[in-house]
Amino acid sequence: MTQETKVARTLTGKVVSDKMDKTITVLIERRVKHELYGKYTTKSSKLHAHDEKNECKTGDIVTVSESRPLSKTKTWSLVKIEERASEV
Repeated sequence: MTQETKVARTLTGKVVSDKMDKTITVLIERRVKHELYGKYTTKSSKLHAHDEKNECKTGDIVTVSESRPLSKTKTWSLVKIEERASEV
């Protein structure tokens, strides 16, 4: 018997909150076509991700990966920061 390893899903989104310690809130947006009318709508979901070094700031574009449950709501972890937010 061979043992298969699951590949963790990765998603890219925008950091909307970094107020928690070692946790970021990431907004994931996707475009979905309506079945009947064919119009495209934007669906979004927020998820909590683990940020061990507290290096993310609000507005950053990040890639997160699925992981084991780290808390009640936190089941994703930060892979890398794709783009830093422009500082004002």
